[in-house]
Amino acid sequence: MTTPFGKAVRHLRARKGVSQKEMAAALGVTPAYLSALEHGRRGVPSFDFLQRVAGYFNVIWDEAEELLRLARISDPRVVVDTAGLPPEYTAFANRLSAEIRGLSPETVRRLAGILEKACNSREKAR
Repeated sequence: MTTPFGKAVRHLRARKGVSQKEMAAALGVTPAYLSALEHGRRGVPSFDFLQRVAGYFNVIWDEAEELLRLARISDPRVVVDTAGLPPEYTAFANRLSAEIRGLSPETVRRLAGILEKACNSREKAR
């Protein structure tokens, strides 16, 4: 298992040709922490850590922004707060939570596409 952020970090490490151990030492973290981040066993890293990663890889501003975006969407323990929303929202969030492990990658892509279209429509309406 991995997260979008973990996948990006692994790609950057491969591009630079460094091991987790080397990168962890350079960033002042343990290899176990870095491994947990890459494999989705840790939550979203701190902003300070993200800045150190961007600096370590000497990434351009656009890549640094992308790392920040990926970190924000990489929390493996998501909490969906439906307080104050209609009951169908709570039912939907709970159903998704219960069923997500059984969904095919294609189904997840289709649902993500539906959500993206809905968000884009809402943005255009503003």
